[in-house]
Amino acid sequence: MDYNKLSKDILQQVGGEENVDNVIHCMTRLRFNLKDNSKANRPQIEALEGVMGTNISGSQFQIIIGNDVPKVYKGIIDNSKLSGEKTSGGSSGQKKNPISAVFDVISGVFTPILPAIAGAGMIKGILAILVALGWLSNTSQTYIILTAVGDGAFYFLPIILAVSAARKFGSNMFVAAAIGAAILHPDLTALFTAGEPISFIGLPVTIATYSSTVIPILLAIWIASYVERWIDKVTHASLKLIVVPSVTLLVVVPVTLITVGPLGAILGEYLSGGINFLFDNAGLFAMILLAGSFSLIIMTGMHYALVPIMINNVTVNGFDYLMPAMFLANMGQAGAAFAVAMKTKNKKFKSLSYSVSVTGLMGVTEPAMYGVNVRLKKPFIAALIGGAVGGAYLGITKVAAYIMGGSAGIPGVTSFIGPGLNFVNALIGMAIAFVAAAVAAYLIGFEDVPAENSEEQTQDAEAEAAATKEASIVSEQILSPIVGKAVSLSEVNDPTFAQEIMGKGIAIIPEKGEVLSPVNGVITTLFKTKHAIGITSDKGAEILIHVGLDTVQLDGEHFTAHMKEGDAVKVGDKITSFDIDALKKAGFDTITPVVITNTMEYKDVTPLKSGQTSSNDAVLDLTVV
Repeated sequence: MDYNKLSKDILQQVGGEENVDNVIHCMTRLRFNLKDNSKANRPQIEALEGVMGTNISGSQFQIIIGNDVPKVYKGIIDNSKLSGEKTSGGSSGQKKNPISAVFDVISGVFTPILPAIAGAGMIKGILAILVALGWLSNTSQTYIILTAVGDGAFYFLPIILAVSAARKFGSNMFVAAAIGAAILHPDLTALFTAGEPISFIGLPVTIATYSSTVIPILLAIWIASYVERWIDKVTHASLKLIVVPSVTLLVVVPVTLITVGPLGAILGEYLSGGINFLFDNAGLFAMILLAGSFSLIIMTGMHYALVPIMINNVTVNGFDYLMPAMFLANMGQAGAAFAVAMKTKNKKFKSLSYSVSVTGLMGVTEPAMYGVNVRLKKPFIAALIGGAVGGAYLGITKVAAYIMGGSAGIPGVTSFIGPGLNFVNALIGMAIAFVAAAVAAYLIGFEDVPAENSEEQTQDAEAEAAATKEASIVSEQILSPIVGKAVSLSEVNDPTFAQEIMGKGIAIIPEKGEVLSPVNGVITTLFKTKHAIGITSDKGAEILIHVGLDTVQLDGEHFTAHMKEGDAVKVGDKITSFDIDALKKAGFDTITPVVITNTMEYKDVTPLKSGQTSSNDAVLDLTVV
């Protein structure tokens, strides 16, 4: 995969660098804030090799890449003046509804910090396992240091969030970090824990705990962004360096302590309390509904909007019920993709399905979701069923997450280390979701992917179709199907043909845009793209005629079919026609390989012609003995 080329193509198709306000990436998606989403050519983007799909969430234009998204993102940054920061142009000016705007902000703030949270969560999980197995004492110095490593990102989460939020809101990131540091200052914490009334210039300060919290700092930096811009606007340029940050800190920190912080803390408690109330009183049905629909939330990219609630639940309450639902949804996607891998007849799609199923088990499901399940539709429904069935078990056993793990997959199962059989039940529920989705996908079935999405798949399908024909293999000569110049296969700029991977043969540079039958036989394959034709001769030769290189991308444009699969043909019958000039103008090489795909059944396949050739000339000699 040429990630550099893909990144350039993506930049071009989203409307060019000048249409990009900013771009970041999560584990599987490029997330663009475009000045005008209508300038993005979604069909062309989705047709790019390496792109699994696109999605618009709120005003954010998302391109699903999969595990290689960091490489594509790096290519975009390297090939542009973008930096992932918000450009000076500000927001795009596109109208957002309030809900979409809130989701966009939360997603944009939390996406960049996920690696820090994931890494710290994984360390906390490993530490919990070491203590549970008795391999490490919870009073040892090693334990204390590892605890600091794992808890640091969560305890000082307000500072990390402040930096990310400032980038999203367009304010100074370091001033934002200073605000976060101020509300976490040890002296202030000690003042809060003393239990005495607190005031600031006569105004009462509500006691609140800010370590590990989410909502208070988000509200604080949102306010800070407006304060900073207003002060910057009214301050003389010579004084801005000192006045703007000083006044921003003096205004925002006290306002946070007096009003915003306590309000945010109360809001967080109500959100957590509401979710816990729902699961305490309708745990079974709540978990079935959430686990069965979580993949739909992931499709919109708005699962990141739930991250602050999950973090708040774990860090403040000590447990969370949302995270288990995400695990089950991921297991469902992995299970459905696994069933597709077992059932599909397409060799390349089978390999892809197995691969994305494993990736899904590891907690990254968008490759499975977009590359397999959504593409085939019915397996996606099966994945939702699997998540719901697993949710029923977790709802009955009241499984919760006790650690903010590294991923919602097998590497993150340490999230479930907790009291009683919580960990065991979590593993059982995940297995149930995987198996239920796999069984459902296998039984419901799907319309298999024809082997036409790549050159090798095209040839695999042709060979399989031709192999079903009963024919006695005898020696024969193959006439030229195209008028033009005959050359060696080694001159084809495609290793599949040049290295004779699909069989021996010859190539023809066409001078007339017609494909004529080179033998008496039957058309065994004529793809809807009309660029590739498979013919089985009456004497048993299996012939692939592939007009041009990469012409499958044209989806049949500039090609006209004059026959269909199953038609009997005689030497010289016109099968398809094509516009040579249009193909060249579109940038495609028109060289046409003529390959004997059952080469192994012959003693020798010998080219007979070099240079100018007509439809009456024999170009290949097939010898049996």
